[in-house]
Amino acid sequence: MEVILISDVDHLGAANEVVNVKNGYARNFLLPRKLAVENTPGNQKQLQEKLKQFRKREDAMLAAINDVVAKLSESPLKLGAKTGTSGKIFGSVTNLQISRAIREQKGYEIDRKKITINEEVKELGTHKATIDFGNGHSTEIDFEVVAE
Repeated sequence: MEVILISDVDHLGAANEVVNVKNGYARNFLLPRKLAVENTPGNQKQLQEKLKQFRKREDAMLAAINDVVAKLSESPLKLGAKTGTSGKIFGSVTNLQISRAIREQKGYEIDRKKITINEEVKELGTHKATIDFGNGHSTEIDFEVVAE
């Protein structure tokens, strides 16, 4: 029996996939638990419409991500830090500070959990951080630590 999976099922397939399973497995497990629906022409049409809407949302999200990446890569962020006489900063720069700098300088709200600093920042100068937008989309930004 061919069914269309509504949600991911371990060892069977991902959501929105058409899979061939035994009749008893479909009738007794997948269909009652609303994990799948039968592969009928009506359900197939709904699946195609759902995939089309998903692609449209994905394209809109990708365009928004590209806008953010272009804006972030125009110029490096400037972060102020208290320093000693030798140029070393007190403490280190965190992803929360980078998130606040992006909000203040570029006008975008990016969650601090999506920002990863490539190396520990304890000195003044230019450094790199990676922003993960999800779905395999990430970008590397430059930020400059200056003395306050």
